Amino acid sequence: MDTLLLSRIQFGANISFHILFPTITIALGWVLFYFKLRFNRSGAERWMNAYRFWVKVFALSFGLGVVSGITMSFQFGTNWPGFMETVGNIAGPLLAYEVLTAFFLEAVFLGIMLFGMSRVPGWLHTLATFLVAFGTTMSAFWIVVLSSWMHTPAGFEMRDGVAHATDWWAIIFNPSMPYRVTHMLLASGLTVAFLLAGLSALRWLRGDKGEDVRVSLVTGLGLGALLIPMQILAGDMHGLNTLEHQPAKVAAMEGNWNTQGNAPLLLFAIPDEAARENHAEIGIPNLASIILTHHADGEIPGLNDFVAEDGTLLHPPVAPVFYAFRLMVGTGMAMLLISWVAVGFMAFRRRGPEGLPKPLLLALVPMAFSGWVATLAGWYTTEIGRQPWLVSGVMTTEQAVAEVPAPMVATTLVIYLSVYAALLLAYIFVLYYLACVGQQAKKRGRPDMPGLNPAPAE
Repeated sequence: MDTLLLSRIQFGANISFHILFPTITIALGWVLFYFKLRFNRSGAERWMNAYRFWVKVFALSFGLGVVSGITMSFQFGTNWPGFMETVGNIAGPLLAYEVLTAFFLEAVFLGIMLFGMSRVPGWLHTLATFLVAFGTTMSAFWIVVLSSWMHTPAGFEMRDGVAHATDWWAIIFNPSMPYRVTHMLLASGLTVAFLLAGLSALRWLRGDKGEDVRVSLVTGLGLGALLIPMQILAGDMHGLNTLEHQPAKVAAMEGNWNTQGNAPLLLFAIPDEAARENHAEIGIPNLASIILTHHADGEIPGLNDFVAEDGTLLHPPVAPVFYAFRLMVGTGMAMLLISWVAVGFMAFRRRGPEGLPKPLLLALVPMAFSGWVATLAGWYTTEIGRQPWLVSGVMTTEQAVAEVPAPMVATTLVIYLSVYAALLLAYIFVLYYLACVGQQAKKRGRPDMPGLNPAPAE
């Protein structure tokens, strides 16, 4: 493999590992704020016990997210110097805004949130929780703004091969930004909803049926059931925007080779890029046209329209985008089914988690990380679907890559993958350990969980 492909794989591995943890902290911060508000209002210890457990998950996720984010940022200089040389006048300030408005805010108040429960007034601890949650959201906002601008660049002009900002309002609120920000925030909410439900289901099955586990499980299932229809709607709107601004990506997502109306929705196919056709197609007639254009005879672009006269492909690799999109949608449908069935059982039997059948609880446990699967699949669809462009219409990925020997990139890639695999396994083990420790602590009469400060006096 050459330097370009290895560098792409390395950056993809870095960002895949990194995105797992902000996806949790963005929404988990707001869940913690919700738990704290419920405790402030009711004084019920179940809400504070839930807060104490999940703030540990937040802290662990935050730490891994920060470390992996720093590692990823180094690669702009080591692997992709052409990116900053060409669009640094825009990318640099956006990344700086993320640091100034979000990272500093999180760093300042995180200490109060984690260690100030018994050292500051209750209202200040609640405020710190809110500001950390707000900071994580703002951090996501600025990062997605930059990503969106790379897909649908606006508000700039090129001078001597360098992008210069002409309208920061247009840069920030570029054509795809509202859809991508909404889609990402909802993805974070769903990731946390199923992490809450899955880990709480594990604790419940292990005999830890305390009130804090109950409220965590109900909160997770309720949040998932609420957000998944909203995500489906947001995804539909995002798809329409993508069809308008990145038709080649839509063609790859649909596996559509020739521009046509009455396009079927392919549930399964084996794209063959060499033969420019699909094998073993299973589809629903007209449904792709209906979804993307809201008309049965709506025209869907074909991949063959994005081939230069000299044979150069101007569309992304088809198979990765095609399969990643279906994995994302399939995971979303599983989320919809299991959350609605679980909420339906609890509502029908009016018994809370006690009304959930054991097979359903068992199914919730592996769904704890379903948000990660859907997020990564969606991220691959989005980012691979932008190829061969790094910044659409401005510079290609090949133009930005560094002239680094391929063996050097391959060596660091192996090191990265090894470290990330070890850290990911350790992270999952710690979550399992926390669930087990929680049960053991309660059996010893210590529901406050070991290692955590007592609740503040409100």
